[in-house]
Amino acid sequence: MAVRDVLIVGAGPSGLSAAIAAKQRGLDYQVLEQGTLVNSIYHFPPQMVFFTTPELLEIGGIPFVSPFEKPTRAEALKYYRKVVDRFDLRIVFEEKVIRVSAEPENVDGSTLFVVETQSARGVRRVRHGRHVVFAIGYYDHPNLLNIPGEDLPHVHHYYSEPHPYYRQRLVIVGGGNSAAEAALELYRSGAEVTLVHRAPELKSTIKYWVRPDIENRIKEGSVAARFNSCVKEIRPTSIVISTRKESGETAVEEIAADTVLLLTGYRADSQLLVEAGIELNDRDAPVYNPDTFETNVRGVFVAGGALAGIDTGTIFIENGRFHGEKIIDVIASRSH
Repeated sequence: MAVRDVLIVGAGPSGLSAAIAAKQRGLDYQVLEQGTLVNSIYHFPPQMVFFTTPELLEIGGIPFVSPFEKPTRAEALKYYRKVVDRFDLRIVFEEKVIRVSAEPENVDGSTLFVVETQSARGVRRVRHGRHVVFAIGYYDHPNLLNIPGEDLPHVHHYYSEPHPYYRQRLVIVGGGNSAAEAALELYRSGAEVTLVHRAPELKSTIKYWVRPDIENRIKEGSVAARFNSCVKEIRPTSIVISTRKESGETAVEEIAADTVLLLTGYRADSQLLVEAGIELNDRDAPVYNPDTFETNVRGVFVAGGALAGIDTGTIFIENGRFHGEKIIDVIASRSH
């Protein structure tokens, strides 16, 4: 039975950073990725521009060269492919981790972890490692509203590009970057857009160059907006919302909708963490040592988006890219 020093779950920037560090320190490692390389970035809208500058996306000491102040999604995909090729990293793609469990302790007190996976073709495998790093992102698990009609075919939790929605009546639920950028692009592509947000105003985290644009479009009526509003039901051709008025009264409104985009945020797969024995706090985030990133399960670490719980706005590539190297330093100190 082959036993690796470390199994890394996720081939995003944090997982790749851990893999690079593991290879440089002579550890036997394997990266397991349920989708494609940097899967979350791949599933961003094709025209997306990052909020940050290129050097803050760098890992492994490889320069990210871009002619733009803000790099594009396409540039990021190309950069991370180059990084993987430069270090010849060992990655298995389209293999989803479905369970992580610990075998009984060895006589020396160490623990062996069993990582069960299933490929996109349905093939199941079992791998063994002395340590596990959860470097899973949060883009694969949308925050559900749990309302009637959320599973209807015209309801989506992801937005890609505007063309299919030309001349459609579109309701976007959310008040962050994704909702604002989608609303602007869809309006300019010929859709009739209504933005619904539960708070009294858009989120403060919206990109500084997007905020004045969306606010002005709302003021002039190009994009309709309903603030202090919650979705109660989604119907085949409409959406029902409840709006809290300044008087304290609540008004119910039905808005026509050909398509509904629920851009209400995402979170890491907490169920996978819990089944591995990891404790979560009241924000649905794993309990871990901030110096080592080790969880309450000795030998199991978390990095990048896996740390965030419901507070996804606290973890970005800019800070998550350093987690992997710190984790591998801890593992290397125990392995030699």
